[in-house]
Amino acid sequence: MRIVSLLASATEIVCALGAGDTLVGRSHECDNPPWVQSLPRCSEPAFDISRPSREIDAEVKRRLRSGEPLYRIDNRLIRQLAPDLIIAQSHCEVCAVTPADVVRSGCEGAPAPVLGLSAGSIEEIYKSIREIARVIGREPEGRAVIERERRRLDAVRRKAADRIRRSVVVLEWTDPIFATGNWVPELVEAANGELLIGRKNEYSRAITGEQIASADPEFLIVAPCGFNLQRACAERPVLESHTWWHGLSAVRHGRIAFADGNLFFNRSGMTIARTAEILAEILHGLVFGAATQGVHWRWTEQAASPCHSTPG
Repeated sequence: MRIVSLLASATEIVCALGAGDTLVGRSHECDNPPWVQSLPRCSEPAFDISRPSREIDAEVKRRLRSGEPLYRIDNRLIRQLAPDLIIAQSHCEVCAVTPADVVRSGCEGAPAPVLGLSAGSIEEIYKSIREIARVIGREPEGRAVIERERRRLDAVRRKAADRIRRSVVVLEWTDPIFATGNWVPELVEAANGELLIGRKNEYSRAITGEQIASADPEFLIVAPCGFNLQRACAERPVLESHTWWHGLSAVRHGRIAFADGNLFFNRSGMTIARTAEILAEILHGLVFGAATQGVHWRWTEQAASPCHSTPG
């Protein structure tokens, strides 16, 4: 079996199933486990994603209206890699390569079926694990991986259950502002948090700053889609430019956390249990194994220059 994975979460799942040696190519976003970055890179963004978040949003919308691609796929390389299976994402046409992108790129003649994954909830993430395991002949391993993840999430629930439930809003984009959705509300619940904006198994949605101000959560977590921790922290001035921002209880009490959205909050793969642990650490100070503060997330005070790793 030779697999080209154009979806970071699928790459994680293949490796978790003990089939990492079947991977022969990856997407530009595949980075976990770290060794997969040595694989040939078969995709890249079709425009400059180092732009400010509002410009990225505007360019994405323009390309969707005009039918221009969001990603470039190296179909010549994929053909050279001669995969038996190509994995892409069918859940969202924005955040990762889709089967339609593969077809548009000219890979429809590649000698490999394209498996499109869709996951908007924890159970659907488990379904993706089962589907990949079935296709690559690792069904027992798939069941074991799912059971292990269930146990890890249950451990978070048990440890956080006796803590005071904290209200929180999680932002998936900052300009314009999007509140989280999909599986993240379930992870917040597992960490004994009360998510004030956002519903499980629904897409993230645009909201106003006034809605955040009205909800006035005890904690606010900023984890933009596709942004690592450093890039997420760079969004602080965007949020601080709003007048409503400075009136938030979370700002006044130093309970604003910037997090690695790319690896954790926006990825439907093998990091969801770690995301729940991160949430429990932010909301309750609970630590599971090694602390993640300063590594995968950071506190930031209202007037802080760069993000820093000590709570306000």
